[in-house]
Amino acid sequence: MPNKKALKKTINNICNDVLSECIAVSLYSGHADPSTVEALITSIIITRNDFVSRISHPEPGMKPKVYYDQLAADFSKQMTEILDQLNALSE
Repeated sequence: MPNKKALKKTINNICNDVLSECIAVSLYSGHADPSTVEALITSIIITRNDFVSRISHPEPGMKPKVYYDQLAADFSKQMTEILDQLNALSE
């Protein structure tokens, strides 16, 4: 398990990359709905804030390895959903 600082940095980097991709799609796609793009950007920011705060405040009573493995799985699932929405937006 990496330390908390490295985990936060990784989550921030992934969210920044997805956010940049979302902005690029909205600018270069001629048919992107602004309200959909705004909702997607909001979703990315909320996800980032949620997972960074979850790193700082782990569940009491859970073993750290189990908690952080579950956190990584949840983050991966959430980012996959956001990327699916982004792909649908770019089509």
